[in-house]
Amino acid sequence: MADRDSLTSREIPFMKLSDGSSSSLTSPPPPLPPPFYLMADGRAVARFAVEGNVVISGGAGTLGISAARALLEHGASGCCLWDLESTLRASQPDLLGLAKDFPKSRVFGVAVDVTDSAAVADGLASVVQTLGSIEHLFCFAGIVGVVPAAEMTDAQWRKTLDVNATGAFFCAQAAAKQMAKQGKGGCSITLTASISAHRVNYPQPQVAYNVSKAAIVSLKSSLAAEWAVHGIRVNSISPGYMDTILNAGDGSIKTARDSWATRNPMGRMGAVGELDGMCVLLASRAGSYINGADMVIDGGAIVF
Repeated sequence: MADRDSLTSREIPFMKLSDGSSSSLTSPPPPLPPPFYLMADGRAVARFAVEGNVVISGGAGTLGISAARALLEHGASGCCLWDLESTLRASQPDLLGLAKDFPKSRVFGVAVDVTDSAAVADGLASVVQTLGSIEHLFCFAGIVGVVPAAEMTDAQWRKTLDVNATGAFFCAQAAAKQMAKQGKGGCSITLTASISAHRVNYPQPQVAYNVSKAAIVSLKSSLAAEWAVHGIRVNSISPGYMDTILNAGDGSIKTARDSWATRNPMGRMGAVGELDGMCVLLASRAGSYINGADMVIDGGAIVF
């Protein structure tokens, strides 16, 4: 009873919003050089330039590698890919290819289990030690579990939520602390939600995955509100079904693939690379006023 009575006198923290002034970390970016100083092609490049260093969790997967290449192409000075040790080993040729193709950028991988906050903190420390700072975080790490809800074990439920939602929070929290410490603004965090956050997938049952991705959409809104004052924009992308190894195969998965394609206005799944443009947008000055948004990239799947 005493504990309940104390609720009426408790003190709660309040979030702080930016005032948007020229001295704040949310002021507009400086204007592009005028046309008589910089030709149109130079202004176009500057508009979508990615400045600073990038960390990508789940970065050794197909979509992470593709996004890393695009961000490096647009000017990222450093890129660290976080993933499980086994995945990093399997993707070693891809990492070496990135390093070879972008010799002026520092590209490397660090083994990080996103469900372990201490491991995430260590991974972030390695990034800062090697690159000096972090300006952009992309959270691609995630798992899918296709299990009927009535048959799902508590372990299956918890693992999916732990990797997809809690893992994303741990990564975002660690990155934001460092970004705020740097105190220069111009930073971004992009979480990966899914069309599964917006509607129930068909025909496969995957309640834990759907819930975890709905949590991501809410998470980015909350973090966008809290962290803008530090010059950190937080957004999410919601991909549709992507044509990667995770959705490849024959048998029932082919039946599911056919269903996904026929229920999409564009009649197909997303190709590797079709998320990259949005990643570049959200990390560049072209996205400087995008905060708290969820970008659906699905060929129109959720219009039905």
